[in-house]
Amino acid sequence: MLELKNISKSFGGVKAVDNLSLYFTQGKIFSLVGPNGAGKTTVFNLINGFLEPDKGEIFFRKKPIGNFPPWKIAGLGIGRLFQDIRIFENLSCIDNVLLADKDNPGENPANVFFSSERVRKFEEKNIEKAKHWLDFVGLSGKEETSAENLSYGQQKLLSLARLMAGEYDFLLLDEPTSGVNPAMIKEILDLVKKVVKEVGKTVVIIEHNMSVIMETADFVYFMDEGRVVTFGAPKDVLEDPRVREAYTGL
Repeated sequence: MLELKNISKSFGGVKAVDNLSLYFTQGKIFSLVGPNGAGKTTVFNLINGFLEPDKGEIFFRKKPIGNFPPWKIAGLGIGRLFQDIRIFENLSCIDNVLLADKDNPGENPANVFFSSERVRKFEEKNIEKAKHWLDFVGLSGKEETSAENLSYGQQKLLSLARLMAGEYDFLLLDEPTSGVNPAMIKEILDLVKKVVKEVGKTVVIIEHNMSVIMETADFVYFMDEGRVVTFGAPKDVLEDPRVREAYTGL
């Protein structure tokens, strides 16, 4: 579904990504793991257009996207959950989700005056869709709750609901359980698996919590110094001596 082919990216004299090739197949959960500075976040920034590669190419559904701006990449179906969430705290939960609507006719002032019935029907449909996704992530009944009044874990669920409403097919999740109450981690992990199994999304997770990787990922890329050290099933990767040495020094 998505391929990075011989990608390199440097900042000054430091190679954050060094001739890297990654492949992500549809309907699976992949994880990027590795020590700080391994290049994981840089990979995400390259995929969703925040950075352009110095060399190499990125393909989404076999089409090159390496020089596309973020808005165009999002329009192709690649969405991202940021580690710092980036919700609108002063808006209600349902308004946060409604912001994911694409091509809303109500954004055109002319439609408000000349196609008001079309705008009304579109809004009704999107409100029902937003309620569906809030229910899907476990936030039913909180439609009118201000986002700032949610717990941190619930705010991450809200961000996931917004991604689902945006109809993204390929999801980049940057540490989805980081900073979350341990009691809610399983809820988030079950939701990620549900997104793949029931809705057919493809997910790539950056995560430092190894128990999260064992619980969710189908395949793991272990990165260090901008390169892939090893790739495979979670158990095989995490038992690799090079991985243990990078994390524990043993």
